[in-house]
Amino acid sequence: MNSETAHQIVETIEDEVNSTPSSVEFEMAYQARVAIDRIRFAIQHTEHFAPRSDQMREAGMQLLDALQRLETVDRRFQVRSRNLESRFSALIAHEPVNGHGVRPSHERTAGSANGASRGGNSK
Repeated sequence: MNSETAHQIVETIEDEVNSTPSSVEFEMAYQARVAIDRIRFAIQHTEHFAPRSDQMREAGMQLLDALQRLETVDRRFQVRSRNLESRFSALIAHEPVNGHGVRPSHERTAGSANGASRGGNSK
């Protein structure tokens, strides 16, 4: 293996590692969802129970801004993790059997032979 091939392999592996969410990112996404739920709760309760004042309106606006920021981050994480899921399902569906993207000839003929023998003459 020459150094160019080794470099390409290492680069491919690094790209894959950097494109998948880490366990820390999953934890942060979970904490963001918890914060989103709590901010929604706070907004609902301040709108329902708090007196109407300029300070409460400003607090509500700050909570809405924080909520929107967290929801944006959550959507980005969901897109990133969906891309990961689709890549894994594509790899599983198109995984080459012999490393070259095709089934060995004995597996292709064996599969067609079994299919023919099942549906063939039953005398």
